[in-house]
Amino acid sequence: MFSKSLISLALAASALANVFITSPVASTIFTAGQQATISWQDDGTSPNLTSFGASLVGIYTGNANQQTLLQTVNTSVDVSTTSSIVFTPDGTIGPNSDEYFVRFTSLVLHDTANPQFPAEAFSAKFTMAGMTGTFNSTVQAEINGQSTAPIGGTATSSASSAMKTTYTTPAASTLGSQTSASASTSATATKTGAAGKVGVTGITCFVGAAASLLGAMLL
Repeated sequence: MFSKSLISLALAASALANVFITSPVASTIFTAGQQATISWQDDGTSPNLTSFGASLVGIYTGNANQQTLLQTVNTSVDVSTTSSIVFTPDGTIGPNSDEYFVRFTSLVLHDTANPQFPAEAFSAKFTMAGMTGTFNSTVQAEINGQSTAPIGGTATSSASSAMKTTYTTPAASTLGSQTSASASTSATATKTGAAGKVGVTGITCFVGAAASLLGAMLL
């Protein structure tokens, strides 16, 4: 079993694809309805922020294998020309909890080993207060899954650190220039990470090889 502190440490150390998120950090508290700032910087490794480029930024919860987008903060921000975003947290996306994190998903940069998947970056898990929503059973199950699939890593995309990433994107409502969503409503979309793809391929090859061997023995 992984403790919450270990999961937080893994997230705090995570700067996937060179975007180092400086806010929020593990001690951060965002309050619903009050302006909050997400900020980042280049971590000094290759590729640079110009390569990471335009990115989708959102508030998520979940584990390394399954993550739910709770609120879209920005659908396309160029991380190389902007270093922070000010937004208003939506109190209806969940309860008071320290199970939230920010994820950046590059719209232009792909994992070099698995180019069908985007590069991603994660913040530390942080707290949201003044919340009025709830996590439905699906979302809560994803959070509980951190015991075996904690979020964190140093690969160039989440595809390298997660077996499978499932996005359970709730039905969205528009708040000015931001989009938010209630975790208790449902509209789902699924993406399989590269590692999951490799796992399925490996199993298929193993089964195929076993079948060929059995056929040869019968002959």
